[in-house]
Amino acid sequence: MAATFYVAAVTLIYFCILFFSYRGIYGMLKGETYARFRSLSGSSYVPPVSLLVPAFNEELTIIDNVKSLLTLNYHTYEVIVVNDGSKDRTVEKLIEAFQLTPLESETVTYEIDCTEIKAIYHNPAYPRLYVIDKENGGKADSLNAGINFSHYPLICSIDADSLLEKDALIRMARVYMEDPGRIVAVGGNVRIANGCRIEDGVVKDVRLPRKMWPMFQTLEYLKAFLGGRIGWSHINGLIIVSGAFGMFRKEEVVKVGGYRDGYPGEDMNIIIKLHRYMLENKLPYKIAYSPDAVCWTQAPDTYRILSSQRKRWGRGNLKNMLENWDMIFRPKYKQFGMLTMPYNVIFETLNPYVKITGLLALIGYVAMDMTQWRVLLIYAIINFLTGYLMAVGSLVLEEIGFRRYPRMRDLFKMMGFSVLMFLGYYQLGVLWRLQGHIEFLRKNNTWGVMTRQSWNEDSATKSSA
Repeated sequence: MAATFYVAAVTLIYFCILFFSYRGIYGMLKGETYARFRSLSGSSYVPPVSLLVPAFNEELTIIDNVKSLLTLNYHTYEVIVVNDGSKDRTVEKLIEAFQLTPLESETVTYEIDCTEIKAIYHNPAYPRLYVIDKENGGKADSLNAGINFSHYPLICSIDADSLLEKDALIRMARVYMEDPGRIVAVGGNVRIANGCRIEDGVVKDVRLPRKMWPMFQTLEYLKAFLGGRIGWSHINGLIIVSGAFGMFRKEEVVKVGGYRDGYPGEDMNIIIKLHRYMLENKLPYKIAYSPDAVCWTQAPDTYRILSSQRKRWGRGNLKNMLENWDMIFRPKYKQFGMLTMPYNVIFETLNPYVKITGLLALIGYVAMDMTQWRVLLIYAIINFLTGYLMAVGSLVLEEIGFRRYPRMRDLFKMMGFSVLMFLGYYQLGVLWRLQGHIEFLRKNNTWGVMTRQSWNEDSATKSSA
C-alpha cells in the first residue's frame, strides 16, 4: 500500500511540474521571447561573460570546442580553457592550433581555493582565448581556477566535449537581462549530439542517435530539461544547473566559496549553496532556465561508460542531500526547503529503495496468495501508462516550442523508444543509483572512466580521474 501511495504521489508531482513547463513554454511563445535575442546580437549593452572550459584528456574534442566558442554571436566575452593536468596532448594541441605563448604579465588573484596555476597561454591574434595549465585537481578545482583568472562579472561553465549553438549565449544573456538584479544563475538546455552531422564545431544537421544507449539518453534529457526544469524554474525551485552549460554571477559564486572540490555533483552543490546563501541573507533572487539556449554534448554510447556516469550521479546526489539535510522542511528556505529538497530526497535519493521494496512486496503478496497476479498486472499497466503519458508530454513540449527533430519518422522513433525504456532502461537506472550509494559508503569519490569521440572522426579515447 505504501508503494502505491508513493507512486501516486510522484506521478502527481511529475504532472504538476509538467503543467508548469507548459505554462512556461506558452508564456515564452506568447511573449515572442524567441525573437528578442536577435536585437541583442552584437550589442555592446549585453553583459560581458567569461566562458570556463575545464579540460582533462580532451585532445579529440577540444579544438572543435574552442573554435565553436570563439565564433559565438556575442559582443564581449572570453574563453578560458583550464587544463586539469591532462595526460594526453590537450595543451599541446591548443598551443599548436592557436599559436599560443606563455603570458608572463598576467597575475591571478586567488579569491577561492584551487590548485596553483603553472602557466597561462595566450595569443593576441586570438584575444578572447586563454589557456590555463595546472596540476590535476578535478573539475570543481578547474572551475575555481578559471573563476580566479576570469575578468568579467558573469561566468559560464561549459564542458570540453560540448558545443554551443551560435546564439546560445545571447539567448541565455537575454534571460539574465530581464531581471539582472535578482537572477544569480541561468541554466541552458543540453541536448545529445550523437548521430548529428557536425562540421568545424557546428551542428549542421540534427539527427537522432543510431545507437540504443544515446537514444535512451536523448529522451531522458528531453524529459528532464523540457518536462522538468522549465517547471521547476517557474516556481524558483531548480536544484541543478547542468555543468555542461550554465551561467552565474561571479560575485555570488565567490561569496559561497566557489565549487566544492573532491567529489562529483559539483553542479548541484553550487546551486544548493546559492539557494542557501540568498535565503539565509534574505536577498531577492531567482535561478532561471533558458530552454532555447542549446548546448550539444556527447552521450556515453556503451553500457560500461553510461553506468559509470550514472553511479557517479548517484554518489553526488546522496552526498549533496546528506550535506544539506538541515534545509529540508524548513520554512526559512521557502519553496526550495519545503518542496524541492523533500522531493529530491523522497523521489530521487530514496527512489531505488522504495521501488525495490515495493516490487518485492508485490511479488510476495502474489506468492503468498494475498493478492492475484491480475492486480499486479493492472498495477504495472497503470504505472506504464502514466509514465508514458509524461514522456509523450515532453515530446509534445519539444514539438510546440522547438521542433529540432522535424522529420515524422524521428517522432515515431522517439515514441517507440519511449516504450522500450520501460523494458529495462528505467530498471537499470534504479540499479545504477543503488550502486552509486554503495560506492559512496565505500568512500569512492573518483570521476570514473569516460569516453571521448572526435566530432569529425570515428575514433575515441578514454579518460579517468
